[in-house]
Amino acid sequence: MRDCLKKCLKRSKVCEQTDCRVWVDHKDDLNCCLLSVEKYGNMTLEETAKRLNLSIVRVKQIQDAAIQKLQKNRRLKVL
Repeated sequence: MRDCLKKCLKRSKVCEQTDCRVWVDHKDDLNCCLLSVEKYGNMTLEETAKRLNLSIVRVKQIQDAAIQKLQKNRRLKVL
């Protein structure tokens, strides 16, 4: 668990560090996607879309782009 999440949990206040890589605009989870994953585990595209106020199609596009980047990086490391 990150130190910033520990601090937010201790204070029971939402994180205001919007430049953090794990920050997400969801106050129920103190604006931290790490806490969301810890609380709820894996989420469907529909659940993710609702939480982020995006369409399911947009979430799928983001997922596909992330998978492509991961595969590209994996190929680079193998060579």
